[in-house]
Amino acid sequence: MILARAIEVSRSYGDVLALDHLSLEVSAGELVGLLGPNGAGKSTLLSLLTGLRRPDSGRVELCGGDPRDPVRRRSLGVTPQETGLPPSLRVGEVVDFVRAHYPEPLDRAEVLDRFGLADLVKRQTGGLSGGQKRRLAVALAFVGRPRIVFLDEPSTGLDVEARHALWDGVRQFHAEGGTIVLTSHYLEEVEALARRVVVIGGGRVLADDSVPAVRNMVAIRRVSLTTAVPLPVLPGVIGTERDADRTHLLTADADRLVRDLVAYDVAFSDLEVRPTSLEEAFLTLTAPAVAGAESAPDGQPTHVSY
Repeated sequence: MILARAIEVSRSYGDVLALDHLSLEVSAGELVGLLGPNGAGKSTLLSLLTGLRRPDSGRVELCGGDPRDPVRRRSLGVTPQETGLPPSLRVGEVVDFVRAHYPEPLDRAEVLDRFGLADLVKRQTGGLSGGQKRRLAVALAFVGRPRIVFLDEPSTGLDVEARHALWDGVRQFHAEGGTIVLTSHYLEEVEALARRVVVIGGGRVLADDSVPAVRNMVAIRRVSLTTAVPLPVLPGVIGTERDADRTHLLTADADRLVRDLVAYDVAFSDLEVRPTSLEEAFLTLTAPAVAGAESAPDGQPTHVSY
């Protein structure tokens, strides 16, 4: 069953085209990671699917109907990039307030335990740290037993321990049959959670497949080796990193690279060849979109985010 659908949607802000005839479907039970550089259209797409904005053309559906229909929205959970919480209310009171909007919400204790907030139940939200506020904002997306949850940068501001605790809560919801679409700056997060990756650039879908398939799509290999000597300039190398005595080379032709190392009489050991990481695949896929948008509409540099 399709829970969220965008059909040939376009959306502009003045002269800036955010989405360009983009189509996407999310089926029940999926956990989809949405990646793309700044200005790619990720947040715009989520705003259309959740009924916060309308497309200029095309159609969006949520749970088989209009995302702005209150009946459909009761099946929805959302954590936007920025969330305002009433500073004078306690954590437990905020959870109870949100629970009151749903016919069969989760128990307050279950929500707090799932996202590691039980010890904060009596704390005013105004006194929480940024990471604690973020965990609460994510937890609120699951309060109403939603069929589908959209998480926009859910781990922003969290330390490693809190991030992994949040991941456990997301995994539990997915294991119970829930559907999730998430964007993230942390590629580790997408690799750890997502079963499907959609890469957006220039308002269009550049890739839509599993994590391994997206890696393989760019046909780049990472060649790692240990050497004590400087490497010569080698043909076909598109990226180089040094990590202590290890050198990592990105190339589209690993066999040729190894032959060139031997031909140049480079002394090396511990050779390893593997597929690219999701980060490397992502940067390669979105490079044309980033290159085509070297500056933002206000003239400021466009920075890449994931």
